[in-house]
Amino acid sequence: MTIFARRARASAGRMHPELSLVSYTLLSHLEEHDGRRATDLAAHYALDKSTVSRQVAALERAGLIERRLDPDDHRVQVLHLTEAGREILAQVTRSRRAAFRERLANWPEEDLVRFAAYLERYNAGPDETGSA
Repeated sequence: MTIFARRARASAGRMHPELSLVSYTLLSHLEEHDGRRATDLAAHYALDKSTVSRQVAALERAGLIERRLDPDDHRVQVLHLTEAGREILAQVTRSRRAAFRERLANWPEEDLVRFAAYLERYNAGPDETGSA
């Protein structure tokens, strides 16, 4: 798992100098759930607000996200991906998929099916499988 995490961090960094694994994760979340407050991101990922704040500032400087006023509460700022943010995510996704295809190219079909099932089970988490 440590090697897997290191590879993920490295691939994110190769795509954009300011795109750490945490930044990539935040961008991915914003792509899925556009219009989130920084406090929502911190709560969702159980991160300290200062950590999210630093990441958000870096992503704003890089032009990958922007703040907009919440249409329902003008006191609140909501984070959205910019077009550049969407493109960076698309590039990273293409790169990651190519790397996975390359690493798994010689695996037998039965191993791929088993591996996919294990990943689905792992990603389901304790709430859906009844285990940790």
